[in-house]
Amino acid sequence: MTSSPGTMPEIVVTGSPGNPLGELRFGELRFPCALGRTGVNPKKREGDGATPLGCFPLRELRYRQDRLPVPGTKLPLIPISPSDGWCDAPEDVFYNRPVRLPYPASAETMWREDHLYDLVVVLGYNDDPAIPYAGSAVFFHLVREGDGQLQATEGCVALRLDAMLQVLALSGPATRMRIEEA
Repeated sequence: MTSSPGTMPEIVVTGSPGNPLGELRFGELRFPCALGRTGVNPKKREGDGATPLGCFPLRELRYRQDRLPVPGTKLPLIPISPSDGWCDAPEDVFYNRPVRLPYPASAETMWREDHLYDLVVVLGYNDDPAIPYAGSAVFFHLVREGDGQLQATEGCVALRLDAMLQVLALSGPATRMRIEEA
């Protein structure tokens, strides 16, 4: 697999079970990152708070155009709107898929009051096909910080804004995220 000119093929994230902090490496770049509250796990399940191990494509970048300018990246771009949601109901036909809110089954709101999804990359985890209860809404997004410390996610990988912009600038459709145990 080759990457587009100006992009790199693989982001490597390392973490460990039980630890919500890890490291993201992308070429010469190195950043601390937040992981799921229960660390990494090879057998991700819905609601377990784990970040799945594996290698996943970066499907698209969704972003809040009301908060940030269009980011520099070669990933497909989709502006987020207030009616955007992501189905996390394992028995629903649209499990782990984008939906319009209000939605009759459980769905995460993509248009958030906080800034976590101002930039959110959809990872190709459990989506081809989506397997019920195997985990949904595994994203690469902005980190929540408390007292200057990175805060755990619900199973995603998260970076600070400046780091995310550097990674996005080098990402394209051929870029993959490999999440592995340290």
